[in-house]
Amino acid sequence: MTRVYVGMSGGVDSSLAAALLVEQGYEVTGVYMKNWSQDMPGLRCPWADDLADAKRVAVQLGIDFKVFDFEQQYRDKVVQYMIDEYSLGRTPNPDIMCNQEVKFRLFLDTALADGAEMIATGHYAVVDHGVPVRSSPPNRVSPANAGDGGNDLEEQSGHARLLQAADTLKDQTYFLYRVTGEALNKTLFPLGGYQKAEVRQMAKSRGLWTATKKDSMGVCFVGQVGMRDFLGQYVTTNTGDIIEKESGAVVGQHDGAIFYTLGQRHGLSVGGGLPYYVVGKSMDKNEVYVSRNINDASMWRNSLELTNIHWINEPAKESEPLRVRLRHRGKLLGASLSGTTLQLVEPERAAAPGQSAVLYRGSECLGGGIVV
Repeated sequence: MTRVYVGMSGGVDSSLAAALLVEQGYEVTGVYMKNWSQDMPGLRCPWADDLADAKRVAVQLGIDFKVFDFEQQYRDKVVQYMIDEYSLGRTPNPDIMCNQEVKFRLFLDTALADGAEMIATGHYAVVDHGVPVRSSPPNRVSPANAGDGGNDLEEQSGHARLLQAADTLKDQTYFLYRVTGEALNKTLFPLGGYQKAEVRQMAKSRGLWTATKKDSMGVCFVGQVGMRDFLGQYVTTNTGDIIEKESGAVVGQHDGAIFYTLGQRHGLSVGGGLPYYVVGKSMDKNEVYVSRNINDASMWRNSLELTNIHWINEPAKESEPLRVRLRHRGKLLGASLSGTTLQLVEPERAAAPGQSAVLYRGSECLGGGIVV
């Protein structure tokens, strides 16, 4: 019987993931990752509530439950990265870094050292292990396979592949592109073959404590905290000028250039006439540049330079026709990669430095890089 440690955040997705694995006959242990416990001004961190919810579900399922305290590592690897990137004027994605450094490195290593053979999470994605893994579609529970004493995986050659989830709106491969093939070999995503609406209904039908709990939003594990409020606790910002690009006229004031990103329209507090869009900024001068011209060349690019390119398994072929996603839930765009240059079939708007460009071949997520 395969021993699986399931990351349980106290939400409905990870709760159902644990329930499905129990039904499939795995030896399941629930694990709450304590990544953040600090309150924000006027807002209490929900970690204790989430822990209690995860523990209640574990009791319902009759599985062992553990708490892994990763708070210091999370601060060092995720929070500090986010602060540093924003301070340099870039637009980072802390969820991607959390998956790379915490869930699929630290959690995986700690779980394996503690006796697990695999880990699982409630991500909406599919792992193709190269062998049948009771899946139709992949990682979807088949009643005929449930409760047969566990799905002992065969010894595999090569590395597992990361595929898009059945629910394209919930698909989270964008956030997982920096995970390694080696890590995926030891990973299960039980929800990959389901629609979100199905997940809710299945949790309700099983009477899970978290079945009607709202999905968490905000900064990774921090909870209901906006990025501006979060960053305000760690960086010093000053007001500065919002300048119209074409005329050089000062059209407003901002509360810190760090908070603005390319293509941004809302939150400028510049009224009258057609809307302004952010087309650039200077961190040295603490200036934000705007334009009413949505076709401004600064906002449209048909080629992007990438850095820190990561491949889950083998690199794509030089100039191979691929698809790329520049933001979560952004449309998939035709593209090819030559060296570190990503060439887009059609120009795309507002690809900001620091964002991730995630590459796909069909439904397979190959990897990606950071926009320069």
